[in-house]
Amino acid sequence: MKSRFAPSPTGYLHIGGARTALFAWAWAKKQQGDFVLRIEDTDRERSTQVSVDAILDGMNWLGLDYDEGPFYQTQRFERYKAVIQQLLDEDKAYYCECSKERLDNLREALMAKGEKAMYDGCCRDKALTSGHHKVVRFKNPMNDMVIFEDLVKGKISIANKELDDLIVARSDGTPTYNLTVVVDDHDMDINHVIRGDDHINNTPRQINLYQALEWDLPEFAHLPMILGSDGARLSKRHGAVSVMAYRDAGFLPEALLNYLVRLGWSHGDQEVFSLAEIVSLFDLKDINKAPASFNEEKLLWLNQEYIKNATPEYLVKHLQWYLQHQKINTDNGVDLALVVASLQQRSKTLLEMVEGLKMFYQDFDVFDEKLADKQFKDKAPLEALMKKLSQLEVWKADEIKGIIKQVCDELALGFGKVGQPFRLALSGNGNAGSIDLVAELIGKATTLKRLKKAVDF
Repeated sequence: MKSRFAPSPTGYLHIGGARTALFAWAWAKKQQGDFVLRIEDTDRERSTQVSVDAILDGMNWLGLDYDEGPFYQTQRFERYKAVIQQLLDEDKAYYCECSKERLDNLREALMAKGEKAMYDGCCRDKALTSGHHKVVRFKNPMNDMVIFEDLVKGKISIANKELDDLIVARSDGTPTYNLTVVVDDHDMDINHVIRGDDHINNTPRQINLYQALEWDLPEFAHLPMILGSDGARLSKRHGAVSVMAYRDAGFLPEALLNYLVRLGWSHGDQEVFSLAEIVSLFDLKDINKAPASFNEEKLLWLNQEYIKNATPEYLVKHLQWYLQHQKINTDNGVDLALVVASLQQRSKTLLEMVEGLKMFYQDFDVFDEKLADKQFKDKAPLEALMKKLSQLEVWKADEIKGIIKQVCDELALGFGKVGQPFRLALSGNGNAGSIDLVAELIGKATTLKRLKKAVDF
């Protein structure tokens, strides 16, 4: 069994494409088959190497490993040319010389009459030979119906009279999408074509091409589209739609995959799935027919769940990209895994975690002005902390907590009146977790230095 993901490299790998790739990948793994990556780069004007790299980076980050590929359509032009010639030789295709002006006028005239804008077969029986400015059109059957059982949508049928003679080769000889995809899926032994339902109108045309070439038909599964929270098709205005933009924003790949698989597929009331569970439980018949709605708050919740339940060592591995990007050196300081463990329960994203860990490895120049006005009105708690902590021999969270309690008792202050100024002194921005643990991890020398800085301020 083989499935495939076949993006066009005309932009980044977007959320919809990633979900299609995930469903095709999961189905191949479930069936113990192969998953193929094919880059459909025949649109030479819009295809770029940058986009190819973005697709490969996205697939790699998500962990959607492919068994074959990546294959590139631009490396297969001779094969497409041979198939087009076969169609011509068997009188299943013909040359068309209709000008753009004629086609535009035909379209306008049909639309003015309220009819479907279709090619009228003007050149179908002219027996034209090859030449400049001529395209090649497929002779679509004129009678009967195209009927197929979609694995998601169910039975679909369309009359051949609703389909015109599609162009299979442009005037410059380059093949078109509907031709290349049929040839590739046949040659690569793809027997499950899983793709977005924006392709569903192409499927009857492609089935007719398969039959004209006397090739076996694959199974088709067309996935419902993804909508934004306002019910419109997901786009940039709904937030990040590029897969790597979510990496940049601090999401774990497993959280994004978990969220994507739930966009249109479900297994009871279960919300959190490991990759192994996705593979074992996934079934195309369980995909919803209706469009799915993208909810960034739900994705954020999932991401936080994954961060909470990951091992610190695993998170350290994923944090490396952010640390390098922001030039944060954690070599000279407390073990990063210990810091990560202290931040796990309060970080929704890896970016939040990076902000939280900076104070353990970098000094700061200024205190948050508003918080300082509020927390630094009285320096007595800070001075008392500095004096007692300087005498502390065992630098552990429990011991530090005991010192804070002593200062509270001696000055007859509530914990907040001592703990909050201490928190601001250590972090500079008040954004710190359990203050005794933070002080332990930062270390005695740095804690005392920052307390002095706060007192001086």
